[in-house]
Amino acid sequence: MAITAKDVEELHTYANGVMGRADHHAGKVKGIALALLGGIIWRGEPDSIRIRRFAGSPANMLWVNIAGKTYVFAYNHETEKIEIRDRTQTGAVLHAFDDSNTAADIEAAFRAL
Repeated sequence: MAITAKDVEELHTYANGVMGRADHHAGKVKGIALALLGGIIWRGEPDSIRIRRFAGSPANMLWVNIAGKTYVFAYNHETEKIEIRDRTQTGAVLHAFDDSNTAADIEAAFRAL
């Protein structure tokens, strides 16, 4: 299924924001953020990605449906990790990642969702 340029532009804007903020505040997740975005594209259901906005720009929170369930991807400033949470921004943390994780860790986590 083809995606529209608008969808790609929105993900591009989100990725740019995540990587830009990682340069200043979250240097421990720069590489793994790219791998997680790949997993979201790979396993996310079409038209299910929702990106939180703050002051008109994408924020560090994204919702996606995978295999019929909703997951939230959010950066935790205290642990300096990107978390996958169950259903809501306050849901149970299912996985937490930083640059010490491998691409294989990401693949395994996404296959388990």
